[in-house]
Amino acid sequence: MRAIILAAGRGKRLAGYIDQPKCLLKIHESASLLVRHLSILEYLGIQKITFGLGYQADKIKKVLGNYSSHIQFNIEYNPNFNQGSVVTLWTLREYLRLKEDILLMDADVLYDYQICQRLLQSLHDNCLLLDRQVDINDGEPVKVCLRHGVPIEFRKNISKNIPYDLVGESVGFFRFSAEIASQLADRCQYYIDHKYYDTPHEEAIRDILLANPRCFGIEDITGLPWIEIDFPADITRAQQIIFPHIQPTPKAS
Repeated sequence: MRAIILAAGRGKRLAGYIDQPKCLLKIHESASLLVRHLSILEYLGIQKITFGLGYQADKIKKVLGNYSSHIQFNIEYNPNFNQGSVVTLWTLREYLRLKEDILLMDADVLYDYQICQRLLQSLHDNCLLLDRQVDINDGEPVKVCLRHGVPIEFRKNISKNIPYDLVGESVGFFRFSAEIASQLADRCQYYIDHKYYDTPHEEAIRDILLANPRCFGIEDITGLPWIEIDFPADITRAQQIIFPHIQPTPKAS
């Protein structure tokens, strides 16, 4: 399995608080979010990681260059990193078409290693993570809606007409079979061909999900600590509430 990590964005909503890519943020002076990603993936046996970089890419490359491991790193640069994240995912389309299972991850997440472990150990070849602790009226989190265990919607803003019986927040980590990953590459190409450059990559995932709902399973990670870092308040919450409950990642054998 190959991990693909999206780390190209500028993090405009944190302007004035940090002057570097969000994945280089350290919580409580521990390892950066990026190094935490690497140690967790190494522990879980991932040996190939591809990065989609953009904003201040050299700073991330320096960290990767100094990280000692047996992981094979591949780096693709998206010069249009101020556009939607679908452009970064499109930049990585050749890796989505390598006929490998894919673990797709946002770089700006602080999380317990057990969350990623749950995803990799899932019996579902195509899998989303769901946290039931979500405010359905909050327009910021990407939400997963299920009906009878089948995903029927995946978006920030959910129509009141969606007949779901369970809803939760998406963690931003996904597991895709080689076949679905290739379809995702094709869907990203569609957005680029139609000049929908400001689209978030979640919309391309949504298209594939709604076209193949019974191909996807869900792992419920409610109760495990995690947070996506988007706003200054997220940094405070990460430091004071989330980090103290995160278990140390075991050392890779």
